[in-house]
Parts: sequence; structure tokens; C-alpha cells
Amino acid sequence: MDVLSDAIAAMRIGRPHSSRSVERGPWGIRFPSSDGAGFHVVLQGSAWLLPPAGSGAAVALGPGDIVFMAHGNGHGLAGHPETPLEDAQFNPDGSWIAPPRPDGPVRPGDTLMMCGAYQLDRRRAHPLLSALPPYIHLPARVGTHDRLRSAVDLLGAELADPQPGSDAIVPALLDSLLLYLLRTWWLTDQPDCPAGWAGALSDPAVVAALRALHDDPARPWTVEELGARAGLSRAAFARRFTTLVGQPPLTYLTWWRMTLAGRALRTGDAPLRVLAQQAGYTSEFAFAKAFKREYGVAPGHYRKQGAPLTRTA
Repeated sequence: MDVLSDAIAAMRIGRPHSSRSVERGPWGIRFPSSDGAGFHVVLQGSAWLLPPAGSGAAVALGPGDIVFMAHGNGHGLAGHPETPLEDAQFNPDGSWIAPPRPDGPVRPGDTLMMCGAYQLDRRRAHPLLSALPPYIHLPARVGTHDRLRSAVDLLGAELADPQPGSDAIVPALLDSLLLYLLRTWWLTDQPDCPAGWAGALSDPAVVAALRALHDDPARPWTVEELGARAGLSRAAFARRFTTLVGQPPLTYLTWWRMTLAGRALRTGDAPLRVLAQQAGYTSEFAFAKAFKREYGVAPGHYRKQGAPLTRTA
């Protein structure tokens, strides 16, 4: 898998949620902070995003606009920036209880929105997601983000008119939409950014090295081998990788190995010797020592802690 897919797979827990709502008249909703991530799409009408405190002024949203809240910051949505906000209500599983739909068909002056939320384990957040701003606004522009728009259209259709199979299709579309949102931001809206993860995902040499590490994390990689995969000398590759990724190649490899090990401990019951081999260690002792250095607790204790409970907005 590529690094973007891996980053999401390593953090995703639980089942994503989505809903469709119609707002009529004065309206305002306050979403609390959470451990997850979420998005809002204006399908018809207009709305205002009231960003997290310290993240700027209210943002006008029009038809087709998408807002992605990468870090679960509390925020508001309203028909007007000065409309009082009512707290959003949630089901026990963390899904948002959309306001009751007004009687009758959707009118020209109504605001039709689609919202979605993802549960994430932020105890081991991938730097690719950590580097995102408090919110991402992707305005509707003709002829841009075609694949993202197609995913939005498909999800909206399933929510508006559920058919046999929708219970399986909707979560799959939500996962696809999350990847399209992140791909659009990193590769389309940040194409000229020379540093950070935008630069890393656009740099063929660094991408080749990252793919190698993610494809075979147990392999005893050396900087020379990775440089060869990248088509660069050892020194040139190490400098470029460290500048863009923020860590030296082998430091990132250790971080990624421990991230995979932590997820395996939370979600499965494989013996430590198996996890040690999968992480590239020749003994349980060496693996346990490296794991405790990263997490502060022994692997067995970490497994007993289990996955965190999260609520998404």
C-alpha cells in the first residue's frame, strides 16, 4: 500500500458515520471537539463555517463546498455567522443525530447538507495527518477535483435513496471520500509546496523510499539501499528524506514499525514473537525494549489497555 492509504489504515477505528440534513430558517449547530475527523458538504443553499477558536474568521460556504476538520476541533455551522448555536446531539455510537427534516420537499431557500465523521486513534497519529491545518476548505470549482466530486455524488445518492446494499456501500464510500479529500489537499491544492509532506508526496525519490518501507517494514533496510531505490546517493537521499518527512529514514522506519505493532496489539491476539518478526526484530526481548522506548509501556500492558473510546463530530 502507499503511504497515504497506510496512514489512514493505521489510525482508523470503528465505523464511519454520515447523515444528510435540511436546514430551514435561522439555524446554527455547535459540534464539540473529538478524537475523530469529519467533513461537511453543502449540497444546496449556503452556510457559514465558524472555525475553531483562533483559526480565523467565519467562512462562507456555497453549493458544492467541502470542509474537512482533520483534528476534531470544535466548530459551528450556521445559516448566518451571528445565529445562536445549538449543541449537536449524538447517538451512543458517536453518530450525529441530524435535526428533524422539515415537512415537504426541499425548497429553493433551504440548505441541504451532508456530513460525515471518522473515528481515529490519535495515540499514534501519522505525521501526514498531524501536519494538516485545523480545517481544510475545498471550494467548488468547475472542472476541478472530479474524482472527489464523484465520490460526494455517490455518497449523497446513497444517503438520499438507500437501496439494497447501502449498509455496505456507505462505509466504503466514506473511506474512499476520506482518501480523496486528503489526496486532493496534498497533491492538488499544495502542488508547489517544496517542504513537508506535500513535498514528500510529490517527490518521486522520497515516494519510492516510503513505498519500499511501507511494503516491507520488517526488512533490515539501510540508508544506502533506500537511496538506491530513490536513485540518489546515500547522502543526497538522507538529506532530502529528512527535510521533507521531518525524520531521518531509519528513524521513520522504527516509528512506522512500532505504529504497526501497536495497532496489531490493539486489534489482534498474535503472540509477541510473531509481532517481533513482523516488526523486523530477531527476539521478543529486543522488540519489547524498542516498543517500551516508543510507547512508555511494555507490549503486554499496551494490549490490555485496548483501543480508546472515541466520539466523532
